Amino acid sequence: MSTSTVSATSAAPKKQGGRKKLTLPWIMLIVAGGLALISLVRVISGADDLTSVGQVSGALSLAVPIGLAGLGGLWAERAGVVNIGLEGMMILGTWFGAWAGYQWGPWTGVMAGLIGGAIGGLLHAIITVTFNVNHIVSGVAINILALGFTQYLSNFTFAEAAGGSSKQSPRVDPIYKITVPGLSDWMATLQGKHWFFVSDLAGVIGGLVTGLSLLTVLALLLIPGTWWVLWRTTFGLRLRSCGENPVAAESLGVNVYKYKYIAVIVSGALAGLGGVFLSIVASPIYQEGQTGGRGYIGLAAMIFGNWMPGGMALGAGLFGFTDSLKLRGGAENVHAMLLLLAILLVLVVVWQVYKKKYLQAGVSALFAVLLFLWYVTTDAVPSQFVDAAPYLTTLLVLALSAQRLRMPKADGMPYRKGQGK
Repeated sequence: MSTSTVSATSAAPKKQGGRKKLTLPWIMLIVAGGLALISLVRVISGADDLTSVGQVSGALSLAVPIGLAGLGGLWAERAGVVNIGLEGMMILGTWFGAWAGYQWGPWTGVMAGLIGGAIGGLLHAIITVTFNVNHIVSGVAINILALGFTQYLSNFTFAEAAGGSSKQSPRVDPIYKITVPGLSDWMATLQGKHWFFVSDLAGVIGGLVTGLSLLTVLALLLIPGTWWVLWRTTFGLRLRSCGENPVAAESLGVNVYKYKYIAVIVSGALAGLGGVFLSIVASPIYQEGQTGGRGYIGLAAMIFGNWMPGGMALGAGLFGFTDSLKLRGGAENVHAMLLLLAILLVLVVVWQVYKKKYLQAGVSALFAVLLFLWYVTTDAVPSQFVDAAPYLTTLLVLALSAQRLRMPKADGMPYRKGQGK
């Protein structure tokens, strides 16, 4: 079967409403504009930690496990399988990563976590693809089973090990971290000047060249790697055809079951790698409840990114950025975010008026005014709002971007081999 033949089917998603693809120069311009906006908010609010080296480094560390879970969800859903079980697969990754890591070294732990997550993916594939069970039911069951299974194992492994307990593992040796000498110090110095835009750009670059774990580098490389495999190879085209029109794909000779199995197993392995990051890099021990719902947030990041690797990475970065603000600066940084959100909503209003969506523009304008009034009439925000800020920001962005989303056409739909005959 030729690639051109599959392309002729409905497997390849078409552009909606004549929307043009963003080119690299436009993407860079949008990123620069966003950084300039954050720099303006920093200058006005005086929250200098918004783009500091530590903030960017922390945001990256918090975004990586979410991004890996989202990448796993993307692989599965591009093949037509909804993977709500990402949370459970991350749990398996955290446990197996720490279990092997403290005994035989961190890179052995990475491999064990990958295998643990892949086993969860294999189980999900058997239940959904072979036995055609509802994907949501299967995913929830895997999440519950993974939690109970790891709790059971901890009772007679970690609890009997030196430095461990029934709820946490012994300490795992760290993975080597990279710091670019000279450039790291120079960026930190520039960022400390607090100049408009220049210091913010230096903070971003400094965060990317200071204390960067090798596992973080691997995770970042997986994003363009996934794009290349799924959108630039015959294998990827066939896999995506299973998520768009499996009947048509089967009629052209594609083994739909095989590609769905591969996609879901890879999905589990990526989620497991996200769990490994939590138990070896973010914190060098396994702790019960360590994932904290990041599998579900990764799924939300994937939806925000419109089932594309780059968009998913932006969604994960958004959550990591707001979560890092909460951890580093607390009420002051989140208070500055009120001003940033108000300005963003004003820009949304302008765009909606241009598109003649007057009702949506009115609602956005109302929220912009309320956020601006909240910012100017207070000096801090309640602690409850600080804790909820990452989730509220993610929900707001998802709500504003919902109209442009397009999931794979056969995502989550039941499929039986030979049903097109």
